Amino acid sequence: MAPEGDLFTALRHQPQAVEHLRHALASDHVAHAYAFVGPHGSGRKAAALAFATALVTGDAGAGARTADRVARGVHPDVHLIQPVPPESNPKGALALRVDTVRELERLAALRPAEAPVKVFIVDEAERMTLATPQAFLKTLEEPPARTVIILILAQPGALPATVLSRCQIVRFLPAPAEGTLALLPDGRGEARQRALAMLATVEAGGGDAVLASGEALGRDREAAETVVETCWLWYRDLLAAQAHPAPPLVFAERAEAVRARAAALSLDDIVRGLSACREARLAIAGNVSPRLSVEILLSRLATAA
Repeated sequence: MAPEGDLFTALRHQPQAVEHLRHALASDHVAHAYAFVGPHGSGRKAAALAFATALVTGDAGAGARTADRVARGVHPDVHLIQPVPPESNPKGALALRVDTVRELERLAALRPAEAPVKVFIVDEAERMTLATPQAFLKTLEEPPARTVIILILAQPGALPATVLSRCQIVRFLPAPAEGTLALLPDGRGEARQRALAMLATVEAGGGDAVLASGEALGRDREAAETVVETCWLWYRDLLAAQAHPAPPLVFAERAEAVRARAAALSLDDIVRGLSACREARLAIAGNVSPRLSVEILLSRLATAA
């Protein structure tokens, strides 16, 4: 296996992840598939590019040149796959669709152009549509020879267990910022507050409130995505509040409400809420009606009220 040199120098704040990857390279025990799991800004993509560079480098002296080609996206054996809008709607939701997997499979079946292996980096893997993970399973179960696949995602629960079980998981911690952990998303924005008010109304008002909320959204995809993401972050805070007496919260200004709500729900209720948020996000990414997706999500969350 090619030496990795100082490719991981910029990732000093991720010693465990880097050690995992260095050991795989040094021992020549590189897995066919990895899941790089951690928050945005933690260095997951940089690590994936560094790992890919180490895998395709033919000798120590070529490291810098290879790293530059990989970073510029011009190395023939390193493929960065990112979510894209539907072909029929360039302004549509970004997603990883079944067609993307089919193209990955086609490229993976080819021999490497110049390196010992081919590397496929799937960025924002949580944006797979509902059908994509199932289509992806065959590739993970029967990986082509001399192929390494790296999935990048924020949370392990964002993909089915059937997919993750076929990957070696490499965890990334939040990046340090001035001696502290990276900041959580800002929950104080007007759009987030409107979404929280909508959730509270639905929890208090039931089915009629769900329909009224859906009608208010109409076909506004961006607003629907904000509602889904806000619900996800709210349930994230509920989970954190159950796990720790003083956790860092996205909605810190509503700490009392978070603690009260977390105390009123069971752990299973919260986990089901997070799962419902994930399914709504995937549905919108898969071109299901944003209004319908939000109505279904709010109905499911309201049943836990």
